[in-house]
Amino acid sequence: MTPTEPVPTPSDDLVPPPSSGRTFTISRTVSIADANPDGRMEFDAIFRFLQDAGNADTDDAGLPQLGLAWVARRSAIEILQHPSARESLTLTTWCSGTGARWAERRTSIRGSNGGHVEAAALWIHIDTASGRPVKWGDEFANAYLEATGGRAVDSKLRHPKRPLEAGTNTMEFRFRQTDMDAFRHVNNAAYLAILEESLGGHAPPAPLRVEIEWRKPSMSGEPLTIIESMGDAGVQQWVTADGEVRASIAARPLPITG
Repeated sequence: MTPTEPVPTPSDDLVPPPSSGRTFTISRTVSIADANPDGRMEFDAIFRFLQDAGNADTDDAGLPQLGLAWVARRSAIEILQHPSARESLTLTTWCSGTGARWAERRTSIRGSNGGHVEAAALWIHIDTASGRPVKWGDEFANAYLEATGGRAVDSKLRHPKRPLEAGTNTMEFRFRQTDMDAFRHVNNAAYLAILEESLGGHAPPAPLRVEIEWRKPSMSGEPLTIIESMGDAGVQQWVTADGEVRASIAARPLPITG
Protein backbone atom coordinates (compact mmCIF):
# COMPACT_ATOMS: atom_id res chain seq x y z
CA MET A 1 0.00 0.00 0.00
CA THR A 2 1.40 3.42 -0.96
CA PRO A 3 1.51 5.87 1.97
CA THR A 4 -0.71 8.90 1.64
CA GLU A 5 1.32 11.87 0.47
CA PRO A 6 1.17 14.84 2.87
CA VAL A 7 -0.97 17.70 1.58
CA PRO A 8 0.15 21.27 2.22
CA THR A 9 -2.43 23.39 4.01
CA PRO A 10 -2.65 27.18 4.32
CA SER A 11 -1.55 28.99 7.47
CA ASP A 12 -4.10 29.77 10.17
CA ASP A 13 -4.23 33.46 9.30
CA LEU A 14 -5.65 32.58 5.87
CA VAL A 15 -9.19 31.88 7.01
CA PRO A 16 -11.50 29.45 5.17
CA PRO A 17 -14.43 30.56 2.99
CA PRO A 18 -17.42 31.92 4.91
CA SER A 19 -20.44 29.79 5.72
CA SER A 20 -22.66 32.72 4.71
CA GLY A 21 -22.27 36.06 3.00
CA ARG A 22 -20.91 37.19 -0.33
CA THR A 23 -18.30 35.26 -2.30
CA PHE A 24 -17.42 35.93 -5.92
CA THR A 25 -15.83 33.62 -8.49
CA ILE A 26 -14.12 34.21 -11.83
CA SER A 27 -12.16 31.95 -14.18
CA ARG A 28 -8.83 32.74 -15.82
CA THR A 29 -6.25 30.83 -17.86
CA VAL A 30 -2.51 31.16 -17.25
CA SER A 31 -1.11 32.54 -20.53
CA ILE A 32 2.41 31.93 -21.77
CA ALA A 33 3.18 35.56 -20.83
CA ASP A 34 2.23 34.77 -17.22
CA ALA A 35 4.75 31.91 -16.94
CA ASN A 36 8.53 31.60 -16.91
CA PRO A 37 10.51 29.41 -19.36
CA ASP A 38 9.93 26.38 -17.10
CA GLY A 39 6.16 26.91 -17.30
CA ARG A 40 5.75 28.09 -13.69
CA MET A 41 3.30 30.95 -13.17
CA GLU A 42 5.36 33.90 -11.99
CA PHE A 43 4.76 35.71 -8.70
CA ASP A 44 3.80 39.02 -10.30
CA ALA A 45 1.31 37.26 -12.58
CA ILE A 46 -0.32 35.59 -9.58
CA PHE A 47 -0.77 39.01 -7.98
CA ARG A 48 -2.28 40.43 -11.17
CA PHE A 49 -4.84 37.62 -11.16
CA LEU A 50 -5.63 38.40 -7.52
CA GLN A 51 -6.17 42.06 -8.48
CA ASP A 52 -8.43 41.03 -11.36
CA ALA A 53 -10.60 38.96 -9.03
CA GLY A 54 -10.91 41.81 -6.54
CA ASN A 55 -11.73 44.41 -9.18
CA ALA A 56 -14.31 42.15 -10.81
CA ASP A 57 -15.89 41.52 -7.41
CA THR A 58 -16.28 45.21 -6.50
CA ASP A 59 -17.62 45.99 -9.97
CA ASP A 60 -20.17 43.19 -9.66
CA ALA A 61 -21.16 44.41 -6.19
CA GLY A 62 -21.87 47.85 -7.65
CA LEU A 63 -19.74 49.78 -5.14
CA PRO A 64 -19.38 53.52 -5.84
CA GLN A 65 -15.98 54.41 -7.34
CA LEU A 66 -16.04 58.21 -7.66
CA GLY A 67 -13.61 59.90 -5.26
CA LEU A 68 -12.74 56.72 -3.36
CA ALA A 69 -10.05 54.08 -3.75
CA TRP A 70 -8.52 51.10 -2.00
CA VAL A 71 -4.74 51.12 -1.50
CA ALA A 72 -2.81 47.94 -0.70
CA ARG A 73 -1.02 47.88 2.66
CA ARG A 74 0.21 44.30 2.87
CA SER A 75 -0.38 40.93 1.23
CA ALA A 76 0.40 37.29 1.98
CA ILE A 77 0.38 34.71 -0.81
CA GLU A 78 0.79 31.02 -0.06
CA ILE A 79 1.61 28.88 -3.07
CA LEU A 80 0.70 25.32 -2.14
CA GLN A 81 1.25 24.11 -5.71
CA HIS A 82 2.60 26.34 -8.46
CA PRO A 83 0.06 27.01 -11.24
CA SER A 84 1.48 26.42 -14.71
CA ALA A 85 1.20 27.77 -18.24
CA ARG A 86 -2.13 27.05 -19.98
CA GLU A 87 -3.73 25.93 -16.72
CA SER A 88 -7.35 26.94 -16.14
CA LEU A 89 -7.81 28.64 -12.78
CA THR A 90 -10.88 29.32 -10.66
CA LEU A 91 -10.53 32.30 -8.32
CA THR A 92 -12.95 32.73 -5.43
CA THR A 93 -12.74 35.89 -3.33
CA TRP A 94 -14.49 37.34 -0.29
CA CYS A 95 -14.05 39.88 2.50
CA SER A 96 -12.49 38.10 5.49
CA GLY A 97 -12.17 40.91 8.02
CA THR A 98 -12.39 44.64 8.60
CA GLY A 99 -10.99 47.50 10.66
CA ALA A 100 -12.02 51.10 11.06
CA ARG A 101 -10.87 52.20 7.60
CA TRP A 102 -9.60 49.05 5.98
CA ALA A 103 -10.62 45.55 4.98
CA GLU A 104 -8.98 42.21 4.25
CA ARG A 105 -9.68 40.37 1.01
CA ARG A 106 -9.16 36.60 0.89
CA THR A 107 -8.79 34.82 -2.42
CA SER A 108 -8.49 31.12 -3.14
CA ILE A 109 -7.13 29.92 -6.49
CA ARG A 110 -7.61 26.35 -7.71
CA GLY A 111 -6.26 25.04 -11.00
CA SER A 112 -7.25 22.27 -13.39
CA ASN A 113 -3.75 20.76 -13.07
CA GLY A 114 -3.56 21.02 -9.29
CA GLY A 115 -2.36 24.61 -8.98
CA HIS A 116 -3.33 25.95 -5.57
CA VAL A 117 -2.80 29.43 -4.14
CA GLU A 118 -4.30 31.03 -1.03
CA ALA A 119 -3.93 34.77 -0.44
CA ALA A 120 -4.99 37.59 1.85
CA ALA A 121 -4.49 41.30 1.22
CA LEU A 122 -5.11 44.25 3.51
CA TRP A 123 -6.51 47.31 1.71
CA ILE A 124 -6.88 50.83 3.13
CA HIS A 125 -9.96 52.82 2.05
CA ILE A 126 -8.94 56.37 1.09
CA ASP A 127 -10.41 59.60 -0.20
CA THR A 128 -8.58 60.29 -3.46
CA ALA A 129 -8.80 64.07 -3.07
CA SER A 130 -7.16 64.21 0.36
CA GLY A 131 -5.26 60.91 0.31
CA ARG A 132 -6.54 60.23 3.83
CA PRO A 133 -8.07 56.95 5.03
CA VAL A 134 -11.84 57.12 5.39
CA LYS A 135 -14.49 54.83 6.82
CA TRP A 136 -16.04 52.46 4.32
CA GLY A 137 -19.73 53.21 3.80
CA ASP A 138 -23.08 51.47 3.96
CA GLU A 139 -22.77 50.05 0.42
CA PHE A 140 -19.62 48.19 1.43
CA ALA A 141 -21.15 47.02 4.69
CA ASN A 142 -24.28 45.71 2.99
CA ALA A 143 -22.26 43.78 0.43
CA TYR A 144 -19.40 42.38 2.50
CA LEU A 145 -19.75 42.42 6.27
CA GLU A 146 -21.76 39.21 6.61
CA ALA A 147 -18.93 37.19 5.09
CA THR A 148 -16.45 38.48 7.71
CA GLY A 149 -18.36 36.89 10.58
CA GLY A 150 -17.37 39.93 12.65
CA ARG A 151 -13.64 39.17 12.31
CA ALA A 152 -11.44 42.19 13.07
CA VAL A 153 -8.06 42.73 11.42
CA ASP A 154 -5.34 45.32 12.10
CA SER A 155 -3.45 47.41 9.57
CA LYS A 156 0.03 47.09 11.08
CA LEU A 157 3.08 46.31 8.98
CA ARG A 158 5.01 43.28 10.23
CA HIS A 159 8.33 43.31 8.37
CA PRO A 160 11.43 44.91 9.91
CA LYS A 161 11.29 48.64 9.21
CA ARG A 162 14.98 48.83 8.34
CA PRO A 163 17.18 46.45 6.32
CA LEU A 164 19.35 44.01 8.22
CA GLU A 165 22.99 45.06 8.36
CA ALA A 166 24.60 41.61 8.24
CA GLY A 167 24.57 39.04 5.45
CA THR A 168 23.02 41.30 2.85
CA ASN A 169 23.43 41.77 -0.89
CA THR A 170 22.33 44.71 -3.02
CA MET A 171 20.88 44.94 -6.52
CA GLU A 172 20.07 48.03 -8.57
CA PHE A 173 16.59 48.09 -10.08
CA ARG A 174 14.24 50.38 -12.00
CA PHE A 175 10.58 49.96 -12.74
CA ARG A 176 9.57 50.42 -16.38
CA GLN A 177 6.96 52.71 -17.85
CA THR A 178 4.86 49.62 -18.56
CA ASP A 179 4.77 48.93 -14.79
CA MET A 180 2.69 52.09 -14.28
CA ASP A 181 -1.06 51.64 -13.97
CA ALA A 182 -4.16 53.76 -14.47
CA PHE A 183 -3.70 55.33 -11.03
CA ARG A 184 -0.34 56.79 -12.16
CA HIS A 185 1.87 54.73 -9.87
CA VAL A 186 3.80 51.50 -10.15
CA ASN A 187 1.27 48.69 -9.97
CA ASN A 188 1.48 46.56 -6.82
CA ALA A 189 2.06 43.39 -8.83
CA ALA A 190 5.24 44.81 -10.39
CA TYR A 191 7.06 44.66 -7.06
CA LEU A 192 7.02 40.87 -7.17
CA ALA A 193 9.02 41.02 -10.41
CA ILE A 194 11.90 42.03 -8.12
CA LEU A 195 11.68 38.67 -6.37
CA GLU A 196 11.60 36.87 -9.73
CA GLU A 197 14.66 38.82 -10.88
CA SER A 198 16.57 38.06 -7.69
CA LEU A 199 15.80 34.33 -7.85
CA GLY A 200 16.74 34.18 -11.53
CA GLY A 201 13.43 32.53 -12.33
CA HIS A 202 14.19 29.59 -10.02
CA ALA A 203 11.56 29.79 -7.32
CA PRO A 204 11.74 27.62 -4.21
CA PRO A 205 9.51 24.55 -4.47
CA ALA A 206 6.00 24.78 -3.12
CA PRO A 207 4.69 25.15 -0.53
CA LEU A 208 6.01 28.62 0.16
CA ARG A 209 4.73 31.91 1.51
CA VAL A 210 5.42 35.24 -0.17
CA GLU A 211 4.66 38.42 1.73
CA ILE A 212 4.84 42.01 0.54
CA GLU A 213 4.28 45.26 2.40
CA TRP A 214 4.06 48.74 0.87
CA ARG A 215 5.18 51.90 2.67
CA LYS A 216 5.46 54.54 -0.06
CA PRO A 217 4.85 54.52 -3.83
CA SER A 218 7.58 54.29 -6.47
CA MET A 219 7.71 55.71 -9.99
CA SER A 220 8.97 54.30 -13.27
CA GLY A 221 12.61 55.07 -14.04
CA GLU A 222 13.41 55.93 -10.43
CA PRO A 223 16.75 54.40 -9.35
CA LEU A 224 16.09 51.83 -6.64
CA THR A 225 18.41 49.75 -4.51
CA ILE A 226 17.18 46.32 -3.45
CA ILE A 227 18.76 45.23 -0.17
CA GLU A 228 18.47 41.50 0.27
CA SER A 229 19.15 39.01 3.03
CA MET A 230 19.10 35.29 2.20
CA GLY A 231 19.33 32.27 4.48
CA ASP A 232 17.84 28.91 5.34
CA ALA A 233 14.67 30.67 6.54
CA GLY A 234 14.14 32.28 3.14
CA VAL A 235 14.75 35.66 1.55
CA GLN A 236 13.91 39.15 2.79
CA GLN A 237 14.14 42.18 0.49
CA TRP A 238 13.78 45.91 1.04
CA VAL A 239 13.00 48.17 -1.91
CA THR A 240 14.76 51.47 -1.16
CA ALA A 241 15.32 54.87 -2.76
CA ASP A 242 17.60 57.51 -1.25
CA GLY A 243 17.85 55.40 1.88
CA GLU A 244 14.07 55.26 2.31
CA VAL A 245 12.20 51.95 2.35
CA ARG A 246 9.39 51.92 -0.20
CA ALA A 247 8.34 48.27 0.19
CA SER A 248 9.54 44.97 1.59
CA ILE A 249 9.22 41.41 0.29
CA ALA A 250 9.73 38.10 2.07
CA ALA A 251 9.62 34.53 0.79
CA ARG A 252 10.00 31.45 2.94
CA PRO A 253 9.21 27.73 2.71
CA LEU A 254 6.16 26.37 4.50
CA PRO A 255 6.03 23.13 6.46
CA ILE A 256 4.05 20.28 4.94
CA THR A 257 1.44 18.89 7.30
CA GLY A 258 -1.37 16.39 7.05
